[in-house]
Amino acid sequence: METITIRTIDPADDPTIANIVKTTLTEFGMNKAGTAYSDPTTDHLSVLFDKPRAIYYVAEENGIILGGAGIHPLDGGELHVCELQKMYLVPAARGKGLAGKLITQCLQFARENGYTQCYLETSPELARARKVYEQFGFRYLTGPMGNTGHFGCDSWMLKDL
Repeated sequence: METITIRTIDPADDPTIANIVKTTLTEFGMNKAGTAYSDPTTDHLSVLFDKPRAIYYVAEENGIILGGAGIHPLDGGELHVCELQKMYLVPAARGKGLAGKLITQCLQFARENGYTQCYLETSPELARARKVYEQFGFRYLTGPMGNTGHFGCDSWMLKDL
């Protein structure tokens, strides 16, 4: 993992990251309406995250994109709440600590940009990811926050920053 670099997204990365998101969701049976799979912004993450208090990080090794994660203001939420979004890795990059590095960098960005809480949406199908989120101190909520449009996700988590 020492040769992996984490950088901000570039428009040229959009097709590769969209493919990683959609392939991963398909792998876990989440290729359905109400998830990032059907969200039109998934195909243009460089545009989605090109706004104040938002960032998307891409992890790559030897020029090969392994995945990414981002921080975005929570749509329809309070100004102090951000959302951890589009956290996906190719299978070969999982289980090696890269998700933790991405989350750490995202949460650092969130704190530096005045957020006091970080929200995320997930589902039971993504059990390994949920365990990582739990290790970072995310706690489960009884319902969604904001207005993300991801009605296909039925687990909601929040972390105080």
